[in-house]
Amino acid sequence: MSLTEISRNKAFDGQLVKYKHTSDELECDMNFNVFLPKEAVNGHQVPGIYFLSGLTCTEDNFIQKSGALAEAAKHGVALIAPDTSPRGVSIEGDSDSWDFGTGAGFYVDATEPKWAKNYRMYSYIVKELPSLVHNQLPVDENRISIMGHSMGGHGALTIFLKNPTKFKTVSAFSPIANPINCPWGQKAFSNYLGSDESTWKQYDTLELIKSHLNEKVDVLVDVGTADGFLENQLKVNTLQETVTALGRKSEFNIRFQEGYDHSYFFISTFIADHINHHVKSLKA
Repeated sequence: MSLTEISRNKAFDGQLVKYKHTSDELECDMNFNVFLPKEAVNGHQVPGIYFLSGLTCTEDNFIQKSGALAEAAKHGVALIAPDTSPRGVSIEGDSDSWDFGTGAGFYVDATEPKWAKNYRMYSYIVKELPSLVHNQLPVDENRISIMGHSMGGHGALTIFLKNPTKFKTVSAFSPIANPINCPWGQKAFSNYLGSDESTWKQYDTLELIKSHLNEKVDVLVDVGTADGFLENQLKVNTLQETVTALGRKSEFNIRFQEGYDHSYFFISTFIADHINHHVKSLKA
């Protein structure tokens, strides 16, 4: 499957490239952005960090707002930023609300018939997109990691926990840590996965931590204390309580950042810490 280049911009001596391709998993055309540092532009294989964005976002928000390009360029690391859902598939109800459907794929493989054909964001991120990136771009498939924000933080954490040999490490900003117990997650999972709540657990960070006790991890999580979604939607306090109760506190560096909210101003403040966290594992 070929990639079609949509745009290219020089940034920090590297290249920011937007690609379009036809997705077999999602059965629609998808865009994604890749930042290639100068080392990759000069023909060398480089490590890569996948970033999964949150509700309503596209492939552009993180690239344009986070300040990550400068940090990635500093360390010679590629960034891969996909979209957050299928686009243009015209399913009834997919654009009725901002927190479900278009822009809100929740990084699951839907099983409910209405959504199952197109809403396969888990397989798209884990299988199809990496196959394209690593076969056609100078990004080393053996040195990749994953991070995300909000819904994308949920996606990054669950995908990492389910694929610990594929990704070297993970980090998250303001993740939806326990979606089976919050309104956003319950709305998404009941529609995409159906009424059997036992099937939801495979996409819940807390549940995966409980069932993957033998795999040692090194996770960085940041969340702002002024985040309006902290208590009702994100459940990061519950994440902290869970890893402490399981004796895994040393594997999860969960930082509550005083006065910060849910925005990209917050992300841009701590993006250097997150890139450094990833580089530590990618270049080990």
